[in-house]
Amino acid sequence: MEDEMSSDLHAEELAVRALFEATSAAWSDGDGDAFAGRYAPDASVILPGVHLRGRDGIRSAMGAAFAGPLKGSRRVHRPESVRFLGPDVALVVTRSVTAFAGEEEPPADGWELATWTLMRHGGEWLVEAYHSSPG
Repeated sequence: MEDEMSSDLHAEELAVRALFEATSAAWSDGDGDAFAGRYAPDASVILPGVHLRGRDGIRSAMGAAFAGPLKGSRRVHRPESVRFLGPDVALVVTRSVTAFAGEEEPPADGWELATWTLMRHGGEWLVEAYHSSPG
């Protein structure tokens, strides 16, 4: 029974980690719709000096950023911990960085620490809240 629970937990952690691959791929593609689609309808994003509210706000802000200052950039997330607060809620801490167009490697001083609150919606993990701070 314990092995089955461990196996289920491992599968859920892989599903959670896949969310970061999906958001990174959408970022690299400059696809604001696909990126925002990984966030819950009423998600909250907090960045230094910025508060984005809801999927529509995230879509609008990121679409503009992908067409402007983030054009050609990519986002790297390295999950440091994944903790399940319940069967449908996960708290993830990542070290994350943006590599801008023309940068083969992200800048060493560009890494941030971020907390993510994820919730399962209809079998799919979505971001409910994201908060980033200089790392």
